[in-house]
Amino acid sequence: MPPSRQRGVSRREFVKAAVAIGGSAALSACLGREDPDLPTGPDDLSALPDRQHAWNDALRTDDHGNDVPPKHHLLIYLDYAGEGTPADSDRETVETALRSLERAYPRSTDEGDVGLLFTIGYAPAYFERFEGSLPETVDLPEPEPLAPFENPVPDEPDAVVHLASDYGSALLAAEEGLLGERDAVNGRELDATFDGVFERAALAEDGRARRTGFIGEGLPAENQDVAGIPDSEPVPEESPLYMGFKSGFEKTQATEDRVTIAEGPFAGGTTQHVSSMDLNLTQWYEQDSREHREASMFCPAHADNDVIEGTGENLGNSSGVGGCAETVEEDARKGVVGHAQKNARAREDGRPVMLRRDFDSTDGDRAGLHFLALQESIADFVNTREAMNGTDAAAEGAVGQRANNGILQYINVRRRGNYLLPPRESRALPTPRPGE
Repeated sequence: MPPSRQRGVSRREFVKAAVAIGGSAALSACLGREDPDLPTGPDDLSALPDRQHAWNDALRTDDHGNDVPPKHHLLIYLDYAGEGTPADSDRETVETALRSLERAYPRSTDEGDVGLLFTIGYAPAYFERFEGSLPETVDLPEPEPLAPFENPVPDEPDAVVHLASDYGSALLAAEEGLLGERDAVNGRELDATFDGVFERAALAEDGRARRTGFIGEGLPAENQDVAGIPDSEPVPEESPLYMGFKSGFEKTQATEDRVTIAEGPFAGGTTQHVSSMDLNLTQWYEQDSREHREASMFCPAHADNDVIEGTGENLGNSSGVGGCAETVEEDARKGVVGHAQKNARAREDGRPVMLRRDFDSTDGDRAGLHFLALQESIADFVNTREAMNGTDAAAEGAVGQRANNGILQYINVRRRGNYLLPPRESRALPTPRPGE
């Protein structure tokens, strides 16, 4: 019997399930398993970063200097409950609610765990209620298909909140607190909630207004009994993601400075893209060899030279595919090109232009990925996705538009959304041109 079936429901698996279900009962059960005993956050919030997306200083780093992401994630899609443009009183309510969360939870603990990190972002649909347009320094187009073989549903809420923590109970309590379903979180009274200002979004084609996920060693393996993954339970115990390899190497991530909007009324903010994808890993694990998976995820040279051990921890702080970017067409003619290899072509000055904060999911009882990326301009995401598509490789070589073309044949993009994450000072129901 596989180990995960032998040991029953572990704490990690139980907490993931509780986060996915949500609600007061799930929170109570989650608290019973975790018992986090978290300290509260600071009374004085002046020392918090001006950038909402400035999370890295609150994260642990591994032995190679790679940031270790929070284990549990929650996306809450929201619509403004009022008519027309938001009132100043609603802005004050939203800001007070967000500050209440910051005072209730620490960004990180003395042990290095993440207490609570969050952002709030706004979709193009939100800004349509205003007469003025966004400044030229903000690139925020409507979401659209980015490959000839995909037809995702556009997510067009007013706003999305991204909550992240090493404790599932913190996410559940924060969610209930924001939405007005409890008066206190982590032992601290809330001064305001979103109740009456925001409501869960009504998304096209029954889109989920609440999306959950996880990342970290052991979590994918313990939650692989879902559609999209073979019954043989092939996901390695040590893997932080369903596809069996490490990601988020320090040198394959843009810096927080690089993804920050540099000028204009939203200087200090960033843009966020969220793609929700299904993973189809039966062939990945049951037909493809280990060598083929390495070539497809990284590059053929890595597979040929036995560069990767296990999930790739031995690679240190870099995937090491920089040189492979120059051999995409050559490798395509030989029959396979790598995912990271193609993406490396979108770098500027040798560094990526996106900061990934994606995570796996079992929403809908199937293996999925919520691909969350931060970048100064949505155009940076589009350019990286075009490199990932490998259309030129398919035209010049022996690979297909999806088959043997990185990992494209194993993912299906169901939904896309683009958002502006303003700096903290203008994060509460912003106008298109704050300060004017």
